Amino acid sequence: MTIKVGDRIPNVTLYQMTENGPAPISTNDVFKGRKVVLFALPGAYTPTCSAKHLPGFVAKAGEIKAKGVDTIACLSVNDAFVMGAWGKDQKVGDKVLMLADGSGELTKALGLELDLTPRGMGVRSDRYAMIVDDGVVKMLNREAAGAFEVSSAEKVLQAL
Repeated sequence: MTIKVGDRIPNVTLYQMTENGPAPISTNDVFKGRKVVLFALPGAYTPTCSAKHLPGFVAKAGEIKAKGVDTIACLSVNDAFVMGAWGKDQKVGDKVLMLADGSGELTKALGLELDLTPRGMGVRSDRYAMIVDDGVVKMLNREAAGAFEVSSAEKVLQAL
């Protein structure tokens, strides 16, 4: 079952890269009492994700946060080492929280998985963006297969 507007984000453990290595972070820690823009993508270092999706949120971070957003978070079914390295390569700094859903636990719980096994990538996250207020989904823009139209930073700004 796919999460929808009005649903609560389930509590699962994700990982983020820190100076001391991968560290767990619960979705409750990310979302409770905060307004969060969460965007997810099929994989770090993949063409659309690296050329458009993540860079758009890095470039528009100031505008998004000026609309009352506490955190912008990027989620992918990659490990914390990959997400940390990708964040450094993309010069994310503290603009975007890079979250690793290495086993796809949150992605599966949200019903937003994308099976790329035929392309050698396994099960990944679908491409989407959501606005979450205190753990409740207020907007969900899920892309059609292969598209990048409704989950961009610009579309999120319009929704805010």
